Amino acid sequence: MNPKHDEEQMSLFDSVSDKAASDSRNGDHETALMALDDLFHNTRQYNSSADYHLLMEFIARFRFYSPFNAMLIHIQMPGATFVAPAYRWLRDYRRRIKLGARPLVILQPKGPVMFVFDVSETEPMKEAPPLPPSVTHPFAVVQGTVGNQLELTQRNAKRDGVEVGLQHAGPQSAGSICVASSEKYLDFQTAVRPTEVWIKIRRRYEVLLNASHSREEKYATLTHELAHLYCGHLGTPNGKWWPDRRGRSEEQEEFEAESVCYLVCSRAGIKNASHEYLANYLKGNKETPSISLDCMLKSAGLLEQ
Repeated sequence: MNPKHDEEQMSLFDSVSDKAASDSRNGDHETALMALDDLFHNTRQYNSSADYHLLMEFIARFRFYSPFNAMLIHIQMPGATFVAPAYRWLRDYRRRIKLGARPLVILQPKGPVMFVFDVSETEPMKEAPPLPPSVTHPFAVVQGTVGNQLELTQRNAKRDGVEVGLQHAGPQSAGSICVASSEKYLDFQTAVRPTEVWIKIRRRYEVLLNASHSREEKYATLTHELAHLYCGHLGTPNGKWWPDRRGRSEEQEEFEAESVCYLVCSRAGIKNASHEYLANYLKGNKETPSISLDCMLKSAGLLEQ
């Protein structure tokens, strides 16, 4: 067992929100992320079901950036189709930024922010090659199947004390997550250069999936149940890992978990029932429940990683 695991584990959201190089920079970065959530609550932006539906569809289709950055792009330019930094437009596509073009601000790995430009704000230079389909048709429908995401997500969940198992149940029973009922330690293989080592991690949570479901259904269920965890619906062992957001209504919790599941699966091209759930809810309600977009998008980014 590694007795220091509990104290040494980084916040799961650090890498998702692009952990900055220094402590002070990281503090500024996290403050900015929290300020965005405050903005949504205070201005009730995306409170309308119609606006929220457009945001979810945009993030689901905008697969080439993280869910959080896709949201930032949508806020600044809802009609954006494909964005890249100026140097990449020049290097990869022989295109320059138009005079007076509007830069978009997104979060940058290992730093605070970076500026990107939509394809509509660029123009071809001499002998520029034709733009590839990934730029001209970035929202093409992708039909995917679960590869090794299911096993990798199950494996990586152990790091957080989550044990995933199967249960034999009827077709209408998908899965569940709960606080572990008994003490147990999980074997977790971690990459420690130059070799990999095994450590023991205390089991804190149990996820059960329906053994009779397809791999795609199991993956969708797993993302849904882990979304409950990372959105803080079950509390947290350590406030630095993910927030403690117990006490929300069942409607709020289900809406957040279904939204995360929809984003993760849709961006991977995997059909799932979350689309139907959200469509029915938004059709029957003019407003969304009180939710945390910040937690949802960080959770979706974490599950993708």
